[in-house]
Order: sequence, then C-alpha cells, then structure tokens
Amino acid sequence: MKLVAAEPGRGRRLLRGAARAVRRPPAAVARRLRRFTHGGGAGESGLGKLIELHAVNSAGDMLITVALASTIFFSVPTGEARGRVALYLLVTMAPFALLAPVIGPLLDKVPHGRRAAMAASMLVRALLALAMSGAVETGRLDLYPAALAVLVSSKAYGVVRSAVVPRLLPQTFSLVKANSRVTLAGLVATGAAAPLGVGLHQFGSALPLYGAFAVFVLGTVLSFSLPGKVDSAKGERKARLAPARLATARILDGRTDRDGRDERNGRGERRPGLRTVGASVRSALVANSSLRGLSGFLTFFLAFLLRDQPLTGLSGAFSLGLVAVAAGGGNALGTAIGAWLKARAPEVIIAGVLACALAAVVTAAAVYGTVTVAAVAMTAGISQALGKLSLDALIQRDMPEEVRTSAFARSETLMQMSWVVGGGLGISLPLIGPLGMGVGAVVIAAGAVFSVRSLLRAARHGTPHPRVA
Repeated sequence: MKLVAAEPGRGRRLLRGAARAVRRPPAAVARRLRRFTHGGGAGESGLGKLIELHAVNSAGDMLITVALASTIFFSVPTGEARGRVALYLLVTMAPFALLAPVIGPLLDKVPHGRRAAMAASMLVRALLALAMSGAVETGRLDLYPAALAVLVSSKAYGVVRSAVVPRLLPQTFSLVKANSRVTLAGLVATGAAAPLGVGLHQFGSALPLYGAFAVFVLGTVLSFSLPGKVDSAKGERKARLAPARLATARILDGRTDRDGRDERNGRGERRPGLRTVGASVRSALVANSSLRGLSGFLTFFLAFLLRDQPLTGLSGAFSLGLVAVAAGGGNALGTAIGAWLKARAPEVIIAGVLACALAAVVTAAAVYGTVTVAAVAMTAGISQALGKLSLDALIQRDMPEEVRTSAFARSETLMQMSWVVGGGLGISLPLIGPLGMGVGAVVIAAGAVFSVRSLLRAARHGTPHPRVA
C-alpha cells in the first residue's frame, strides 16, 4: 500500500522536474534579453520598453515580408528586363513621397501624442495584414495598395521612434549607442521572425499575415506602456532654441530677408524650420547619401553581374548568396559596434566609415576577386549601419523639437532617393567588375570630398550641448 501511495507522488515530482527543465532554457534566454534591453539604465529611463517595442515592430514587418515574398508582388524572374527592375526602384519611392511633405510635418504638430502615433501605425498594419490575408494567395490587385500602405505606416513609425529616443536617453548612454541598441534589437527580432514566418507559410500562405496581425496588436498595446515623458516635451524646446546654440549650429529656419535676418512670427519669436541646419547635420546627410548610394549601386550591379559572371570557382547563386550574407552580416556587425562604442562624436564615426568604405572599394577595383568583393559588401554594410546611427544621433542632438520629426522624414526620403539613384546607376552600367568597383569608389569619394572636412572641423571645435553621442 505504501508503494502504491508513493508512486503518484513520485510521478508528480518527475512531471514538475520535467516542466522545470523545459522552462529553464526559455527563461534563461528571456532573462538575458531583459538584461540587454534594460541594462545600463535603459530600464529606468524607459528606453528598454522602446527597444522591446521596436523588436515587436521588426518581427511584424518581417512576417508581412515573408507572406508577400511568395506572391508576384516581389517576384522578379532571373531573366527579367532591367526596365522592370527600374520600375521596382520607383515603386519603393512611393512611401517617401508621402513621408516627407505630409507625414513628417503632420507628426510635428502632435509632439504630445507620440505614443498614440506609434500605436496607430501598429494598429493600421495589423488591420492591413488581416485585409491582405484574403488576397495573398491569388495576388489580387488590391494587394498592391495595401502593401504600399504597410510600407508608409512602417516608415512613419520609424520616424516617430527616432524622434522619441532623446526623451528616453539614459545618463550613461550616448545617442549613437541608444540608436544602435534599438536597431540591434530589431535585427535580432527580424532574424527570429524570418524562420517562424517561413514555417507558418508551409501550413498556409495567409498564416504569416495572421501572425503579423497578432504581433502588431501586441505592439499597439506596448506603445501605450512607454513612459509618459514620451508625450512630454518639457524643457526640450527651450534648450533646443537657446540663442548661443542657434548662433553655433544655425538650426533655425532658413527663411531670411534680403538683409540676411531670420524671419520671425507675429510675436517676434524665431520660427524653427528645415531649410538650413547645422554644419554637422548637413555634412552627415551628404556622407550618408553617398553610403546609401553605394549600397543601392552594389545591390543591383552585383545582382546582375554575379548572375552572369559568378565569382571564381562559385556558381551564380552561391556568389549572390555570399555577397548577401556578407552585406547582412556587415550591417548587423555595424549595429553591434554602435551599441558597444563609448561616447564619441558622431561626426568622427561618419568620417571614419567613409574612409573605410573608400579603401575597400578602391582595393576591389584594383584587385577584383571573391575576397575583395565580399569585403566590399561587408564594409558597405558596416559603414551604412554606423553612418545612419550617427546621422540619427546628430538630428536628435541638433534639430529643434518642433521640426525633429520632419527632419527625420526628410532624412529618410533623401536616403531612399540616394539608394534608388545608386541602384539605377548599377542597372545602367556595363557588367564589368573592376569598372563597377571604380564607379562605387567615385560615389564614396564624392561624398567624402563634400563632407569629411566639415565633419572633422565640427567634431574638433564642438558645440555646447549635453550628452554628446
């Protein structure tokens, strides 16, 4: 009887032990992720919650991408004419046609509703994912405007998120580090969501979209969990518009009369705008445009080149895969470096990555081969990631609160236009490897000529601002 009575208790202990063993690895991973997102004061400042929200956002976007990748929306056959690819480049500009002149200024007018704006972008994408689930199998015409609307709302979220980071910056973080921590979380979430989306797609082409719906609903709720200071600009406007700062950085509106005096409103106050910015932001925009142009150029030039002329000893598909992995790895590595870097002037970082990119492309032009092409792809990924993080930090640091969201919208538009121009250049060139690398070197050299000197001068002299990235 004792043996019989002991058996149920022993069985329960075994079940509890098995349950603990099953829970232990996920719990350990969750604790590590929590330390990453909330470490260094990010938990206390609220940045940790923004990092987690961005991870949710990136996972949802990836699930939608996986669902659309199976349709004719993203299908470009190997033998497709270059004109079709050029049309694709123009289509990618559609979200930005609304972003800069419409969405950015609109969001500027609601600086006290940033949480609601991010929640709205999540909710819109949740509903669009649900709407597209019925059209994804057949690729009906209504899939196209819905997919473009997803892109628009995704970019709108990104603009607001970038504008929010300074409000949640921990005392121990630079702006570059904070931006990279947010971006890195997005990359990790994207990498985790991609195989999940592929697995869901095996059971039904609409399942990734249902998954995206659930993820974006979660993101809608998490948006309102951000600290209240996200919707409060207390103290920011006065600090951003201090006379000494304005004299140094020239960040106010460029509308001047013929005597060069700044235009004022009816109350005699200066009106902030976007026509002129400080030397740091202006030069950073030039530098990042060249880096993004190189990225677009390499994407399309190498896609056509390596299909017809694979790297030595490799197939065309493997050559393309190698370059894609190198570029993606470089982007992730650049983001990780940004999270690891201690406080440094973002101007110096941008000048440094320009020099590295130029050296890599010049080397590949002189010695074209498997190693140098992979090195160019990786260096371009690292440079683009670090350059963009530093540009965001400069905009967050130097642009007045009233127009910061518009500044991010215009910055994103300029970056996308540069990528499209670079891609168009890559499509039009003859498929000669060293020639393409030489043209890439010219693109980067042009950006360096018009930006590096000004960036280094600004970093050397500095401006009176708190917590320089």
